[in-house]
Amino acid sequence: MPFILSFLIALLSVWWIHPLLVKIALDKNIVDNPNARKLQRKPVPVLGGIAVFFGSVIGLGCAGFWYDCSELFIVVVAMMIMLYTGTLDDILDLSPALRFLIEIFTVLLLVYIGGYSLNDFHGLWGIHQIPQYVAVPLTVVAAVGIINAINLMDGVDGLSSGYCILTSIFFGVMFWAVGDWSLSILALVAAGSLIPFFLHNLFGKTSKMFIGDGGTLVMGIVISVFVMRTLTHGTCCEIYDAKHVGLIPFMLAVLSVPVFDTLRVMTTRILKRKSPFHPDKTHLHHMFIRLGCSHAATTLAILLLNLFVALCGWLSNLAGCSIDVQLYIVVITSLLITVGLYNFMEYQIRHKTHLLLILHRFGYRTHLNRTGIFFWLQKKMDRM
Repeated sequence: MPFILSFLIALLSVWWIHPLLVKIALDKNIVDNPNARKLQRKPVPVLGGIAVFFGSVIGLGCAGFWYDCSELFIVVVAMMIMLYTGTLDDILDLSPALRFLIEIFTVLLLVYIGGYSLNDFHGLWGIHQIPQYVAVPLTVVAAVGIINAINLMDGVDGLSSGYCILTSIFFGVMFWAVGDWSLSILALVAAGSLIPFFLHNLFGKTSKMFIGDGGTLVMGIVISVFVMRTLTHGTCCEIYDAKHVGLIPFMLAVLSVPVFDTLRVMTTRILKRKSPFHPDKTHLHHMFIRLGCSHAATTLAILLLNLFVALCGWLSNLAGCSIDVQLYIVVITSLLITVGLYNFMEYQIRHKTHLLLILHRFGYRTHLNRTGIFFWLQKKMDRM
């Protein structure tokens, strides 16, 4: 019951504050303006991160009446640092170097004050606990990578928030199953805070608001905490070792689309002698848009692809595969749905094949904004 109440309080808090933040953003011109690289056609408010942070903190505060969540204080501090950094970036456009420095500093806070660290491989390749001098740089690289992968995923309506809801549910169930109440509550309130925003972002018109860098950086650090907690030596997650559950394969399966798609994009940019951080439209979600799919259909397709990888990882565990084999299955499947699928679709577009015509026809049929159902949902969201 306390878990459900915390979830509902987080959800209702965001539902209440969302329209207020939309009004403030429009009054103060805190908006994301359209340009050649972006997909929207008009300015959209970008204070969604504040709404998500607000709901998460309120939910955690209320959960404190039932459970001792004091260990999450440093996590809330890290979320706050990311919120300020991302919101300033949305307004002032910070340099990438400064953002990276702040992200590294924040991860080091979690490592040295919170005790979060990627210091246990849980039997992968026969490796268990690893020394601190290896674990700290590995944690920084992995966490900063996850934060930026989530940030780069924010390209179409509902995608980053929908993905983060799905990921929070995955981790929440996993932590709940082993009795890690603090992290399971964090996952639940994060999911609850994102749901109202997701609905407004996907279906709203006058109530539409982007999560912005403030929101993606907050959720990036939260998901990094989930990963670090899972792979920290001595936590409740060690229970899964006896069940031959590959925790690193599980992490990669849950993070498959943002991580592997980001690696593909950055590798391609480097091969073209461009900066890996040079903005373009070569992410997987851009491919679906080029095929004529709506934002809702693109979001659904990418979430289903991510679920497919997670399903493959789970089935490999049920089939009795070793932890190493589970990892190889997850990596191969992830590469197929990011690198393989993208290049296959790129070939169809470049050669204007008959399959491309079929895909375009199917894509245009996914545009719910041409139907009465969408208008009904839009009116509901805009009135709330």
